[in-house]
This record gives sequence, C-alpha cells and structure tokens, in this order.
Amino acid sequence: MTVAVPAPGTSQQGQRRHDKYDRLVVAAQSLPKLKVAVAHPCDAASLSAVFEAAELGLIEPILVGPQAKIKAAAEALGKDVSRMRIVDAPYSHAAAEEAVNLVRSGQAEALMKGSLHTDELMGAVVRREGGLRTARRISHCFVMDVPGHETALIITDAAVNIAPTLEDKVHIVQNAIDLARALRVDPVRVAILSAMETVNPKVPSTIEAAALCKMADRGQITGGILDGPLALDNAIDLGAAAIKKIQSPVAGQANVLVVPDLEAGNMLAKSLTFLADADAAGIVLGARVPIILTSRADSTITRLASCAVASLVADAQRKQLAIPEV
Repeated sequence: MTVAVPAPGTSQQGQRRHDKYDRLVVAAQSLPKLKVAVAHPCDAASLSAVFEAAELGLIEPILVGPQAKIKAAAEALGKDVSRMRIVDAPYSHAAAEEAVNLVRSGQAEALMKGSLHTDELMGAVVRREGGLRTARRISHCFVMDVPGHETALIITDAAVNIAPTLEDKVHIVQNAIDLARALRVDPVRVAILSAMETVNPKVPSTIEAAALCKMADRGQITGGILDGPLALDNAIDLGAAAIKKIQSPVAGQANVLVVPDLEAGNMLAKSLTFLADADAAGIVLGARVPIILTSRADSTITRLASCAVASLVADAQRKQLAIPEV
C-alpha cells in the first residue's frame, strides 16, 4: 500500500518510489496522533513540514515560538494556524526551553526542530536541571531509504556524538536496536563498521567492535544480532562477504550500521544522499521522548518519514517501562 503524499523527490532518472518510507507512514497512521512540541517553527520549510504531517494524521502539533512570526510564516504558505495551539515564546532559546517543558508536563510526547540551530534545541534537552536526560546516552540515527537496497538502513551516530567512547557506543548501539525494533525490523542485524573485517590492535575501532560483540554475547546489549568489525562492503553486500569468506548472520545483510565516529557517519550518510540519491530521515534517541530533526533541504517524504519514525518510537516507549531518569 502506498500512502498518498505529495510528489517525492526525483533522481537523475526521474521520479522514484519510496516504498520503505511509505510503509513507515502507513504504519504510523494506524497509531494515535503524536503530540509534538515544535520548537520555533518560524520559516516556510519548518512550518510546511508541520502542516504536511498534521494533514496526514501523523502528529498533533503544538507550535512554540514568537506568535507573530509563526502566523506570518503560515500566511506566507497560505495556511491557517487558527486550529493549532500556539505557545508564545519570544526567541529561539526560550522556544526550546518551553518545548521541553511541555514534554516534562506531559502535554507533548515528542519534540520537533523548527527554524533554530540543533544545538539550541539539544542544549535545552540535555541540561541537568529541567532537561529530558535519561540513563542512556543521547544519540542520533538516520533511517535511510537507499535506491536499489531492499531494506531501510539505520546509520548511527552521524550527528550528535563526535568521538564516542566504548561506553558511549554501548548506548548508541542499544538506541539503534530499540529504534529498529520500534520500526518492526526482525531480526535486527547490527554491523559494527571499521575499515576492515579483522581485529587489528593498531585500529582502535576494530578493538571496540570486537568488545561490543562480546558484550552482546554477555547480555549487556540486547535485542539484536551483532557482528564486527566489518567493512562497509561486507556488511551490506552478500557477494563481498562471500569473497572474504565471512560466515555471519549479519555480514551482507546488516540493517543497522554503527560507525566509528561522527566524521565517518556524516560522510557515509552524505555520500549515500548525494551520490546514491538516498533520503535520510533523522531521529534523536535516548532522551525521555523522540526528537525529530529535519533539515530545510529535506524532501517532503523525508520530513513525513521522520515524523512517522518518531510516532513508532513513541508507541514502542508507551508499551515498555520508561528508561530511568538521571
């Protein structure tokens, strides 16, 4: 079933289908509307994403920011915000803080980035007093729709943790596994990426990959099948894995890719986006609620997919015990 959304992005070969994202949107439409506090939606790009998601029944937005600017942006789009709740906040930092407060008071189940810097929103999220921290490390995931690849690929972390430690990576991996399970992926196959598939003491990421896999064996990471170190080719291509004679339930068919650091993850995601015409829906995990990160450059279907991912994550969180706060 293909959801009726505005025309998707086009590739050099013309329009293409986004079946993987369409399925996420359809799944999210079967759930209650997600109550989302949108921080500072004061430009056309951020506000249009809100209307698109609301019109499809994915979210029930609460717009947080300067009321006059929000109304002006809506008028420029030819949209009516009179039926949407607006919480007045004078500037972007105040909007981020008030959006977080709406979550803490139970009025919102997710956050969405508007026309403010990501670090402004995340600063309000991670502050010790009045933030949304949990016992988990906060991390970012891209859910990528890559043309020609059968399944969506989750890539982590390409936006939040610059140089994660082994301890950080335990949380990053667990967040990604929990995301995959919320998206109804079964089984979850996690490839811990490096430049090679053998453990090399001179390459720290291979040591950490081996440690993460052993931690999964010991139940310190749960819900997925881990293998690593794996190079990118033998993580996602069965032929490459066969050439290297890698026998693994993950090699060649990974659906979660864990990168060594932010630089590697950012380059991988952007390479897929700009060279392989992939779309990248973004979500931040590990806080009390999912956080939707959209970019002004995102296509319509990518924005909708990001909202759908957040809705599915929030639904999974409702069904399990909350992560302990710190």
